[in-house]
Amino acid sequence: MKACFIGLGYIGLPTAIIAAKHGVDILGVDINPQIVEMTNAGQLHFIEPGMEDMLKEVVKNGKLRAATKPEVCDAYFVVVPTPFKGNHEPDVSYVEAATRSALPLLKEGDLFVIESTSPVGTTEAMAAIIYAERPELKGKLHIAYCPERVLPGNVIYELVHNDRVIGGIDEASTDKAMEFYAHFVTGKLHRTNSRTAEMCKLTENSSRDVQIAFANELSMICDKAGINVWHLIELANKHPRVNILQPGCGVGGHCIAVDPYFITAAFPEQAKIIAAARSINNYKADWCVEKVKNAILKFELDHGRKPVVAMMGLAFKPNIDDLRESPAVKIAEEVVADCHGAAVLVVEPNVAEHKEFKLTDYSEAYKQADIVAMLTAHNQFKTLPYDESKDILDFCGIYKK
Repeated sequence: MKACFIGLGYIGLPTAIIAAKHGVDILGVDINPQIVEMTNAGQLHFIEPGMEDMLKEVVKNGKLRAATKPEVCDAYFVVVPTPFKGNHEPDVSYVEAATRSALPLLKEGDLFVIESTSPVGTTEAMAAIIYAERPELKGKLHIAYCPERVLPGNVIYELVHNDRVIGGIDEASTDKAMEFYAHFVTGKLHRTNSRTAEMCKLTENSSRDVQIAFANELSMICDKAGINVWHLIELANKHPRVNILQPGCGVGGHCIAVDPYFITAAFPEQAKIIAAARSINNYKADWCVEKVKNAILKFELDHGRKPVVAMMGLAFKPNIDDLRESPAVKIAEEVVADCHGAAVLVVEPNVAEHKEFKLTDYSEAYKQADIVAMLTAHNQFKTLPYDESKDILDFCGIYKK
């Protein structure tokens, strides 16, 4: 079998690599020539433990190569972004463009799978586009939806071991897609239809967003009440049926901060809790900005000089270099833009350079700072001793004291 993965981002490229590692001949396609060039050189264009060594192996043995356009294959996988337009309305134009790029190449018996996070009904809509242009293929293709379930930093394990939900536009399509994923997935493959599979992806991340919103709301209540939220959650979780998550400075990433909007945009009258959770998690970042600004003003009043402020972490979660939708980036931007003359040091140990910020070494920034805003719980930060002479705003539980 030869399979074409359209989109070589954080999900498309790792999935292509894993499939190649398990014997499938892979053509990876991306419109970015630099990504294509790096991939063919065996260089990963983002950080993911163990993945670059595996890429080098499959490129060297000829199981994977990259190009800027699709070629005739037996299976096609759409793994492109689905950004927003307007007021958080999902934009499926990238999915449609990827579909149209493969459309002239499709032949009877081929498998066509969408992995991109998509609004309910997208797979059926793409099938309609395909059959409108290629009516001779109606009923002769296998079209399905299969959402990814991976955690950045642990992608290799999760792509192989996690269960997958696979929904075809008909039973035969589901069968064909399950046959492909069985090449490399050791977790269970769960059958359904395309609409349910699309909604399943959105539901999983909306559920997590709601749970995080509860923790973030609780952290703001505790701050007002003078209660240590970390200690409170530890105690509450001693209850056998309570499992409160850890609060942070908001919610980021390509899934949890995005997917709920796919539901709220389509079902605004019904998705009340989901919409409220999004609002709470977005507000938490604004709340953190105000806490930092107030700390700056208080320091100046108390000490008669401008403070040095360290903004610790930009990634949306610990120990990765992924800044997509990161609330920490937003917080750093707003503090830098309105810091009342304070010197602001921005830290992200997992990124070599940033287009907007001049990055500072984490230990040096901590040493110089009068005010420390812990935004992301990177392992490096946990090695820094708690310094009571500094005003430490611990938004992510580095010290939990």
